[in-house]
Amino acid sequence: MIIGQITEGIVLDHITAGKGMQVYKILGLDELDCTVALIKNADSAKMGKKDIIKIAKKIELDFDVLGYIDPGITVNIIEDGKKAKREKLRLPERVVDVIKCKNPRCITSTEQELTHEFYLADAEKKIYRCLYCESMAKND
Repeated sequence: MIIGQITEGIVLDHITAGKGMQVYKILGLDELDCTVALIKNADSAKMGKKDIIKIAKKIELDFDVLGYIDPGITVNIIEDGKKAKREKLRLPERVVDVIKCKNPRCITSTEQELTHEFYLADAEKKIYRCLYCESMAKND
């Protein structure tokens, strides 16, 4: 299989195998008017299998959302056909309006204008808790 080289854009590498489509949907890549390639289950010496997304355009990325979905993602910025910048992601300390609180008694259930805000309670176990009611977020 041949996937063409991009001259300007972004390559999301080291996505955990099977999470590429989730990243694709959350970033709204289907709405872009440029070439976007999603490579699933690519061979990887480090990971065994991985997903890769190539975007032939520079777009704004929310590193907190990407870090929440998969903190192992590497973001490569491509300029003039070469890697110009590389960002390694990590779990964000806070995520806003990414996770919805499932607690029916939480204030976010009755006050729709409130943001759904979660904080990282345990980085080792990747546990996030609601800022308002302390409910634990469900991991997908």
